[in-house]
Amino acid sequence: MRVVIDHRRGGAVAAPGPRHPEKAHRPDNPIARKPAWIRVKAPTHPVYHETRALLAENRLHTVCEEAACPNIGECWSVRHATMMIMGDTCTRACGFCNVRTGQPAPLDGDEPARVADAVARLGLRHVVITSVDRDDLADGGAAHFAVVIEAVRARAAGTTIEVLTPDFLRKGEAWRQVAQARPDVFNHNLETVPRLYPAIRPGARYYQSLRLLDQVKAHDPAIFTKSGLMLGLGESRAEVMQVMDDLRIAGVDFLTLGQYLQPTVKHAAVERFVPPEEFADYAALARARGFAMVAASPLTRSSYHADADFAALRAARSAGCAA
Repeated sequence: MRVVIDHRRGGAVAAPGPRHPEKAHRPDNPIARKPAWIRVKAPTHPVYHETRALLAENRLHTVCEEAACPNIGECWSVRHATMMIMGDTCTRACGFCNVRTGQPAPLDGDEPARVADAVARLGLRHVVITSVDRDDLADGGAAHFAVVIEAVRARAAGTTIEVLTPDFLRKGEAWRQVAQARPDVFNHNLETVPRLYPAIRPGARYYQSLRLLDQVKAHDPAIFTKSGLMLGLGESRAEVMQVMDDLRIAGVDFLTLGQYLQPTVKHAAVERFVPPEEFADYAALARARGFAMVAASPLTRSSYHADADFAALRAARSAGCAA
């Protein structure tokens, strides 16, 4: 058995197996060269390294690292990190995602306190907390989300909280535990159009995801709801517009649109790189449909500039109430 040192897990552990064992026998999809508008520089800022060290000290995972986010250098250089709770191993095998898949470890009871400590020490005004899918848990991890929210509120009372949750498929009313903890933003990404779900989100169901967002908004209209799509997977313009309409019917406040980037040759191929002007056009269409906030660009991700976007979203609601 090969042993490696993992500081987040507290020392020497068995080396993990393949990151994506379920994709090992798939044919390779060559990775297309990225256009100039979505190339990013390697992180060099000293604050980036400080952020990385603090997260390692607290033994925390981030979606920034696990999902190979292209914005990690920019975000960590201003101490913005998206916490990924419930481990680094997902029970799903989505065609687009770089997060490790397999059998997850048991939940860590100390994790909420460590997340709260990191939020306080980073001085975050707004934090995004996401997770792997935990289909192995009876509630999909909903109670753990609620405990993390409570821990952050206790340790960093001034920090607003955004959750980016799984779909809680076949978990009944488990989502209510998260909503009752009253995050400021409840985000769940549809990721792509319904036609592409069998290839891109085979473990998910489009209407379950849509229903979750609708249920949260109906449960507590004061909670902002948010969702996002990746473009460039082969979706049509008409399909994207239909998803926008579906989200507005569900009362979703905030829409994000970003370019899909292929993590490895075993993942779904990029069908095309959507140019910035097309993202701008989609943003205008989304605003015309009544979204209070839209973020759309090739590098947009769910938590990219989430603090500034939340401030704008809250201001938009206040302005609407005052009108």
